[in-house]
Amino acid sequence: MRRTWGLALVAVLTAGAAACGSSGAQSGGRATTVAAFFPLAATTRALAGSSVTVRDLTPPGVEPHDLELTTEDMDAILDARLVVLMGRGFQPAIESGADRRSGPTVRVLDRLDVGDDPHVWLDPVLMRRVVGIVGAALGRALPAQRSVIPARVASLDAALAALDREYRSGLAHCLRRTIVTAHAAFAHLSARYGLHQRAIAGISPEQEPDPRRLAELADLVRRDHLTTVFTERLVSPRVADTLARDAHVRTGVLDPIESPAHGSTFAGYVRSMRSNLAELRRALGCA
Repeated sequence: MRRTWGLALVAVLTAGAAACGSSGAQSGGRATTVAAFFPLAATTRALAGSSVTVRDLTPPGVEPHDLELTTEDMDAILDARLVVLMGRGFQPAIESGADRRSGPTVRVLDRLDVGDDPHVWLDPVLMRRVVGIVGAALGRALPAQRSVIPARVASLDAALAALDREYRSGLAHCLRRTIVTAHAAFAHLSARYGLHQRAIAGISPEQEPDPRRLAELADLVRRDHLTTVFTERLVSPRVADTLARDAHVRTGVLDPIESPAHGSTFAGYVRSMRSNLAELRRALGCA
């Protein structure tokens, strides 16, 4: 568990930042922005360019929902030109820290009407909107980059439009349409491409399912002749493995892409999305 900051220390840091008149940290002469976790950090890096330092507050391999901040993280939040986070309680510690700063903060979910599921980055169409939101916020926070950001937004938008076409084509003709996932992270993706998600846990991956839920899912797997129960990279596969064993099917990895698996760039995010598409096609028997 990472070292946490206390309320008294936060008050001291906040007062210090205000006393110094901080309006955006400089790292080696470069402006610094802060992003809450991998998909937002990869997007912000791609849009801000190499002249801006982008700090990802969630280290690789760390489950982002329960992240706790260090004092160094808090310094970065207070001093950044811009903080980019999901909002609506997705990462409570980061949101609490951002509430204490005077500079601009963009809460992506506040700009999207998507219901309770925060996993918008798993839907390429919604991710196109995220790119536009982050690009607009960067243009306001970084005037020196304002003239070049629209072209970068257009480039990422084109990549996501192509990814959407790959998903539509790749999932158009499948023997099955139901996926059993470790937690309910794939509702937006499923709705977009005509799939039906049945999750072991809820929106939070730490939520423990009850035995009745596992029995219902095992019956579903057998009745609908499903072939796969999906696990994840950042949470224990124990329950999913047990379900798959009881139902006599295999497991596969469907990544919520909350941490980099194929590099920390936007291209790495796209590669992770394509890896998920391959896993879905295999599990669903797509032509």
